[in-house]
Amino acid sequence: MSRLSAISHRWISHILILTAKALHYLCNRNAIAVKNVKKGAYVRVKHLIKFSEQTKQILPQYYDYAAVIHRIQQELTSRSGYPYRLYSFNQIEDEVWDAVREILANDQEEVEIIANIFDTVSSASIKYTLDSNTIKKDYQISPTTSNTLFYFKRFDVVLAKFPVFQAHEDYDEEFIFAKNDESLLTFIKYLNAKQRELMKNTLTIFTDTVDGFERSKEKITTQITRDDVLLPEQFKKEIFRSVDEFFENDGAFYKKYAIPFRRGILLYGSPGNGKTTLVKSIAGTISAPVVYWQITEHTSSYSVDSIFSTVLKLAPIVLVIEDIDSMPEEARSVFLNTLDGAIAKEGIFLIGTTNYPEKIDPALINRAGRFDRAYEIKNPTFELRKKYLVKKGFHQFFDETQIDYIARETEGLSVSQLNELFISSALEWHYENRIDVKKIIKDLQKNNKRTVSQNWNSDMDQKVGFGF
Repeated sequence: MSRLSAISHRWISHILILTAKALHYLCNRNAIAVKNVKKGAYVRVKHLIKFSEQTKQILPQYYDYAAVIHRIQQELTSRSGYPYRLYSFNQIEDEVWDAVREILANDQEEVEIIANIFDTVSSASIKYTLDSNTIKKDYQISPTTSNTLFYFKRFDVVLAKFPVFQAHEDYDEEFIFAKNDESLLTFIKYLNAKQRELMKNTLTIFTDTVDGFERSKEKITTQITRDDVLLPEQFKKEIFRSVDEFFENDGAFYKKYAIPFRRGILLYGSPGNGKTTLVKSIAGTISAPVVYWQITEHTSSYSVDSIFSTVLKLAPIVLVIEDIDSMPEEARSVFLNTLDGAIAKEGIFLIGTTNYPEKIDPALINRAGRFDRAYEIKNPTFELRKKYLVKKGFHQFFDETQIDYIARETEGLSVSQLNELFISSALEWHYENRIDVKKIIKDLQKNNKRTVSQNWNSDMDQKVGFGF
């Protein structure tokens, strides 16, 4: 008999044994009827499969699995003097572990590590970190969420995640132990509130990958004010007023005028003109979480559901959907249906961004309720260009008349290109004590034309790459 056939035969035997034992219990023991049970109350019922009656020969996989649970419950009972109820994670598991990681990193007094489960499975991990704002590199050692019992004393709740070993693979299984339903529900509310608090003054970034969405955080260490946003004043006024009224006083404005508590705006226009700066200025000036969703080729109907169900638990919240035009075709119908759903967007301030509005599905814009307003972010005007040049510090190199000249000559350049103009000018001044600002502007404008035409080989002043 082949190895595969032997394994199949063994599993069939186990299933038959388990079925026979279950039928034996059902046929030979009286069932306990549960009638008129009040909500939250439980009646002790019989278990068809009992750990104490199993052996490795009868049901090895169940035995190995239950042995760990049994040992955890023994430990918890010996500590507290009473049994803990075992719960399934279901839809909350990702949010729970994300919050636990944040608490371990920022508020360790809230949680006690009771024990590690297996002595031959790692209980700590080392991670290389890089803060993109401060360019600070470091290594960090922290407890792993797997193979560890986390005890939240204030709520009498224990979390556990441990590997379940099988003949063909092993995988992590998550469990939550609580004294009762009330303590668990209070704990879940605490986790959501804690997550909201820890998410303030940061951008939480969700990126769709082949294995589901990954979560990362970007701390806003350099405060970006609303004055840093280089947009027309009326434009800024409308957006910030809309944001402020959404999050101030628990949405009192929306309640007063019986307006549905949801809002959606679409920002479109050429890249490099401040869409990200606008988002960061919002994140740094409101008392609510800001989630940044990066759509990729791996975005699916599942990830659409996952993202919205996650942010809905943390509402009121800002959800920024970057490059909304790149939504894969197979996910669009679910995404549009989600935008149409009132409950799915309750408490969500939605900001969509795109550099290519011509690629956006017309159904996304032309139907009321999906996005309430669309704003075009254009290249800065003469007044905005001059304001930016002065703010960056061009007065170190040029007088007022020269700055006016530069502002006129830079028509068509984006904000990011104006920033490059300043950096290149500063480098020339630092090394040569002079600035050929006309040449720098000309080069930037030439690059603009090549970007539009996608022709990088014509009229090149010099070759790029290796010459032989």
